[in-house]
Amino acid sequence: MPLFRHTPARQRRSSSAALTLVFTLLVAAASTFAQTGAPTPQAAVGETVRVTLLQVNDVYQISPVDRGKRGGLARIATLRKQIVAESPHTLYLLAGDTLGPSVASNIFKGRQMIAAWNVTGLDYAALGNHEFDFGDAVLRERMRESKFTWLGSNVFDRKTGKLFGDMPPFVVREFGGVKVGLFGLLTTDTKQSSSPGADVEFRDPCRTAREMTKRLRSRGARTIVAVTHLTIETDKRLARCAPDIDVIIGGHEHTVLQSLSGRTPIFKMGSDARNLGRIDLNIYRRGGELESVDWEIIPVTDATPDEPQAAAVIGEFEKKLAAELDLPVGRTTVELDARQETNRSRETNLGSFIADAYRKYAGADVALLNGGSIRSNTTYGPGALSKRDVLSILPFENPIVKIEVTGATLRAALEHGVSRVREEREAGLFPQVSGLRFTYDGRLASGARVTSVTVGNAPLDNNKTYTLAVNTYVLGGGDGYTMFKDARLLLKPEEAQVEPAMLMNTITAAGEIAPAVDGRIQRSDK
Repeated sequence: MPLFRHTPARQRRSSSAALTLVFTLLVAAASTFAQTGAPTPQAAVGETVRVTLLQVNDVYQISPVDRGKRGGLARIATLRKQIVAESPHTLYLLAGDTLGPSVASNIFKGRQMIAAWNVTGLDYAALGNHEFDFGDAVLRERMRESKFTWLGSNVFDRKTGKLFGDMPPFVVREFGGVKVGLFGLLTTDTKQSSSPGADVEFRDPCRTAREMTKRLRSRGARTIVAVTHLTIETDKRLARCAPDIDVIIGGHEHTVLQSLSGRTPIFKMGSDARNLGRIDLNIYRRGGELESVDWEIIPVTDATPDEPQAAAVIGEFEKKLAAELDLPVGRTTVELDARQETNRSRETNLGSFIADAYRKYAGADVALLNGGSIRSNTTYGPGALSKRDVLSILPFENPIVKIEVTGATLRAALEHGVSRVREEREAGLFPQVSGLRFTYDGRLASGARVTSVTVGNAPLDNNKTYTLAVNTYVLGGGDGYTMFKDARLLLKPEEAQVEPAMLMNTITAAGEIAPAVDGRIQRSDK
């Protein structure tokens, strides 16, 4: 059983959450030892080799975010160089999601991200669901442009029976006489959350992991790293069903998360390179087993200078964007909340404003916006709003349609929207709404949580017909909203405005906005 710890020199730069996890991991390790009484294998005693994993995940921006204070791949390049100089056995890993969605990717189709990863020295990237946002052909083109290796052991091309894009099923790297195996896994929900072709098959992560660890063991790898783009719940199940995995380098969630499932630590570093994870694997030279893990979360801030070569590549892409995208479209007198955690869990002023704009544009009774459509994970204003800001908030060019639904269908949609509030911290299906008010109780069983709904000033009538404004992603079953598949279309996609254009027009027409939370969504168990 490896020991998980912080080294004293790094404790000063680690978060309080990190220190809490250290305690949890130490207790778990001690508990396992106490229960099994297992001594350190005699064959493994001796000198260790340090292999350093550098981790980022869900990175959509090549430049700094949060008004320039956090993130930035040129800063990451500087940190990487510093760490490699001190720890030469270093692997730089991306745990999925980078080609979309973003303002720049709408223009460059992810070319800017590949160029940045190439110049910063990325070694391996797991496929994320948003790698498929522009379709299979674009993804294959981006993979061919990559100087690093993509991993996705459970993503297959049905036509050829091979892994998508001719990815390797796994990789074995040798450092100082020890072999480290790596493989990648992608969430099977990608079929619903992105735009893969009909011939792309996503196989069960657990069965795939068991097969990969077995094959890696046969190739001499005694320390195994899974680079995943899965939910934290799925990562935990993965660790239990494939216990030969030593470390999970994860993505998909946009918050910093650390956990321990069985004997396997799981790390996620938030989004947009705000943090760089450093995980040091101390591996016995004799035997190749993992002895211990040291780790830290390194904040990426404006205190870190840009690496010049990376800054030059990134700067060229930014020049092409700036002329068009930095023009103002209006102003906000209040701070707009585009944070992922809030828009996927409660009413926000921006979520309500966008839903109101949906409803007004479509001339509908009510509107529903899945919280996951609101991106950028930051705040805006007070101050000027640019085209870049709007496209960062709503980067998906989904048309806004109007449909007819019964009250019963609308209730089912609200129930679905709050169905995962207790089991998942950030669910993209959470509904931001307009034209209605509802209350729900998160303690109740999923499917029976909504306790009251009013449309206008009247209680929702299950038998009455209402008009609803939604985007085509939700209409097509995105985020699990399957209840609208037979709805009658009153405003068709080919006749409708796309989300960012509608929002931009709304702000420009108003000139100045000041949206507020008004209590249209209430949670009674808080």
